Amino acid sequence: MTELTLAAKRTAQEWIDAHFDDLSAWHQHIWHLAEPAWREYESAAWYVDLLTRYGFDVEAGSAGMPTAFAAQWSNGPGPSLLSYAEYDAVPGNCQANELHQQPREGLTPEAPGHTDPHSVLGISTLAGLLATQHAMTMHEITGTLKYTGEPAEKMHGSKVVHGLRGYYDDVDAILSFHPFYMLPLCNTARWDTHCGAYYSKVYEFVCDRPETWQLTGAPGSPIPASHSAARAPGANVALMQMYTSSRVMQDAMLPSVGGWSLSDAILNSGQATADNLPARVARIQYSWRTPDVEMAEH
Repeated sequence: MTELTLAAKRTAQEWIDAHFDDLSAWHQHIWHLAEPAWREYESAAWYVDLLTRYGFDVEAGSAGMPTAFAAQWSNGPGPSLLSYAEYDAVPGNCQANELHQQPREGLTPEAPGHTDPHSVLGISTLAGLLATQHAMTMHEITGTLKYTGEPAEKMHGSKVVHGLRGYYDDVDAILSFHPFYMLPLCNTARWDTHCGAYYSKVYEFVCDRPETWQLTGAPGSPIPASHSAARAPGANVALMQMYTSSRVMQDAMLPSVGGWSLSDAILNSGQATADNLPARVARIQYSWRTPDVEMAEH
């Protein structure tokens, strides 16, 4: 078994070496697409097409998510291994291939760009997947390889949905890949709080029936929508109260002293209008990491 394992590893490494130029070109393709969360249409389609050509059975739009996918290849009965690709870019990080800050040609600095970069995280796991498939075929190793496309990682996106829909149920192991820049920790797994439990929640504020606000304040006014009349505060006010309160209290929270992190993002606020009408809806997303699940849930 040891000799077979070593031989299979060599075969997999040889496949990677032989396809180095392809892997580099694939990464550049995803990097230049730079599609943001939940809108990675071309990136997901590229993965689906390539995996299909390599003999995988691929479900596009898995779990009802248009930019997700689930692929599977089997070489007979045996253990099942799952890995995954991330490919979402981050708005405001558009960068050309230059040593100074400069957006890619034809785009603004506010356009999406890859930060971690997820472009190479996905291609790296894809390389491992296809190299493993080749080694299993060459050495007649039985088992099943599964591979999922995970959009919107930066928004705590598809992995939760895939998990709840059972896509991770029938696997013996899940292999993740995320290198670290700081030697010697780049090949280290910190089992206690490596990344921690990752939770997220979106809060929505709705200003319903704003026309009834202080309706009796000027009952004789011939212009009920007068610009000088009092108006409903609107959803933005409620959102800002929550945002400000959480920011003011953050120094007293565990994120400032422990293995926590708390992040927020305003997803929409009044649909980007500054009219005299109150904002009808506003949403803010909070994401937090904690050392364990129990802490995350409380």
